Amino acid sequence: MKAVVYKGPFEVAVEQVENPGLQHPNDVIVRVTSTAICGSDLHMYEGRTAAEPGIVFGHENLGIIEETGDGVSTLKRGDRVVMPFNVACGFCKNCTAGFTGFCVTVNPGFAGGAYGYVAMGPFIGGQAEYVRVPYADFNCLKLPEGDANESDFVLLADIFPTGYHGNELADVRPGESVAVYGGGPVGLMAAYSALLRGAKKVFVVDRVAERLQKAEEIGAIPVNFAEGNPVEQIKDQTEGEGTDKGIDAVGYQAQARGEDREEPATVLNSLVETVRPTGALGIPGLYVPSDPGGPDEQAKQGKLVVAIGRLFEKGLRLGTGQCNVKRYNRQLRDMIIEGRARPSFVVSHELSLDEAPQAYEKFDKRVEGYTKVVLHPNR
Repeated sequence: MKAVVYKGPFEVAVEQVENPGLQHPNDVIVRVTSTAICGSDLHMYEGRTAAEPGIVFGHENLGIIEETGDGVSTLKRGDRVVMPFNVACGFCKNCTAGFTGFCVTVNPGFAGGAYGYVAMGPFIGGQAEYVRVPYADFNCLKLPEGDANESDFVLLADIFPTGYHGNELADVRPGESVAVYGGGPVGLMAAYSALLRGAKKVFVVDRVAERLQKAEEIGAIPVNFAEGNPVEQIKDQTEGEGTDKGIDAVGYQAQARGEDREEPATVLNSLVETVRPTGALGIPGLYVPSDPGGPDEQAKQGKLVVAIGRLFEKGLRLGTGQCNVKRYNRQLRDMIIEGRARPSFVVSHELSLDEAPQAYEKFDKRVEGYTKVVLHPNR
């Protein structure tokens, strides 16, 4: 089958790889119809992780079941399904508590598994014609037949639930104000989710024009940090108080304001100043324990200088960690089915699998309006 294979920093290629096969009675094989490129894939693409050449990328996958193991009881050939990026067993201590992003079964020695991602287990990615889904009864979410809302439903694999998760971590409630730092796909989903949850005012901080335009189109307030201190811009629009809640949708590759260099803790420290005393921060943005490309020795070890004194002084609460997709994906699916949510507004390009190398390059450079790319391997 054809698949997107990592070759080295800033290089992927579409190559022939071995077709996946059933390895366990509860496996299914899915013919992939849509698979999205994630900002997290760019960390590997840029050589900012320990990913080795040869890994097949792709953790945002949707398709049609082609083959089922003898132990599968709730799924059948022909079912249309979307899979959380989390690979989870469904029965360990964390899974039964709802923390499927931290399954302790599927990736021994590490809490959490995922398709096509470094250190997240032996699960081949889905930027390919087919993908094997383990623990399929637990990990597959059924979708309506046909191909309606394909680009909405594929976002249930990661970024829509992850944006919603940022709101859960920050405990965003109706009538509150929210500052979302980062206008990429997850940031836009966080802003969209805040509005769905009834937030009265949502700010999106970024400097990329297309992202800020999309934020404004959904009813958020764009804040361009290249034009001035975002903390001051937001306080000017909240009577000097700041927002009730804040969400970090950037992570460790945050850019220093006014300079073309990384400053990994700048978003965290800006949120500490942006959110009013006794507010809360949600941090779904990715931070890593090891970053070979970090700007200094501390950052390379995942150690950042964060204003913990100010955070304590202001009585701020914070929540962190990757999204437990299954906690949200069923409800978000039903909102899409009922027409209450249309997250596909974030999708800028729908391409064939063969176009993946060019899509990675342009998405990484944030050019030509590339905000979210969906690949269609079997169309």
